[in-house]
Amino acid sequence: MRILLSTFGSRGDVQPLLALAVALRTVGADARVCAPPDEEFVKLFADAGVPLLPAFRSVRDWIAEMIPKRATLSLPKLAAEVMAAQYEAISAAAQGCDVMVATGLFSSVSAARSVAEKLGMRYVHAAYCPIFLPSPYQRPFEYPNHPLPRDVTDNQVLWDRDVQVMNEVFGEGFNALRVSVGLPKVDNIRDYCHGDQVLLAADPVLAPWRRPAKLDVVQTGAWILPDARPLPSELLTFLDAGAPPVYVGLGSLPAPKDFARMAIDVVRAQGRRVLLSRGWAELALVDDSDDCFVIGEINQQALFPRVAAVVHHGGAGTTTAAARAGAPQVIVPQIGDQPFWGGRVWDLGIGSAHDGPTPTAESLSSALAAALSDGTRARAAAVADTVVGDGAMRAAQWLTSASHPRR
Repeated sequence: MRILLSTFGSRGDVQPLLALAVALRTVGADARVCAPPDEEFVKLFADAGVPLLPAFRSVRDWIAEMIPKRATLSLPKLAAEVMAAQYEAISAAAQGCDVMVATGLFSSVSAARSVAEKLGMRYVHAAYCPIFLPSPYQRPFEYPNHPLPRDVTDNQVLWDRDVQVMNEVFGEGFNALRVSVGLPKVDNIRDYCHGDQVLLAADPVLAPWRRPAKLDVVQTGAWILPDARPLPSELLTFLDAGAPPVYVGLGSLPAPKDFARMAIDVVRAQGRRVLLSRGWAELALVDDSDDCFVIGEINQQALFPRVAAVVHHGGAGTTTAAARAGAPQVIVPQIGDQPFWGGRVWDLGIGSAHDGPTPTAESLSSALAAALSDGTRARAAAVADTVVGDGAMRAAQWLTSASHPRR
């Protein structure tokens, strides 16, 4: 059985697919991944021995190009461009494959869905967070220029409206692509791309899928890639030289203005050392004091059990890694599903969630103080014991037992 896993997104979108690919290969499937050909991803896949087939371009370069244009971008036009480019890339990667698993940017998912139909492949959509899936227990995700009506409280009515919104945002470009490749038009792009069953690669405690619901969701737990890399010797020296530091990082996202300076000042004011992650924002230290240390890409599974708290953007992967390590969290959400993860961390009592993407020294200090409390640390340690660690293997077993190769 040959399975193609497809995504277009940052590391939080790509690394879980590598985890699934490794699990699939363990159970005997021929798994490969179509993802952005960024240098860090190429190295990651080479180290794991999994083929990386290139998406249409580097996601880091694409994001850098889009950010200056974001105020004037037409989302439907941009979506159509990504769909067309990803259709070509995924089509090339999918030759000879039996099954398609698609996640990441919705424009990429929709392209993958059409490739699967064109080639006669079994198709499965995967989500890393439940908020993008229709549920009577939550409101839909709010797209730019399509605000949810505040006077409507019936979630089902809002999800019915969401079909129209997604058709307006994605439908024209999607159907133009389909006509160009000889496929029929689709009236409901959202449900078509969800397919018959959806894999939810999120931890059942951190992000539970509530039933009953119309959508058939198989929740496996997060897809975690085991990481055996040792921590660098210089970092170990820093960790051993004092009390556990507070980790600060925003992953693949740009940072609010002066975020690094403010965060360092806030952590120092509470008598803690600082471990600053550069990330794609290239966060930097403000002086050469020995109470701060800067790191690049790191083994979070080895690091997070050794920190006092994790201050981060609230990506699904970082949230899960910190929860699994029993590290209290402070989430400063920037985009997408990150407010959801912040809310879950708060509801579970394993950390704090900042209200909005741009903290002040006062607001960040208050959130950090709450996260560093004895009660929060005790609760974080208790929740850590409940986090599912074998979600990728569960998904691999489900995919290989439920699917049948083409004949």
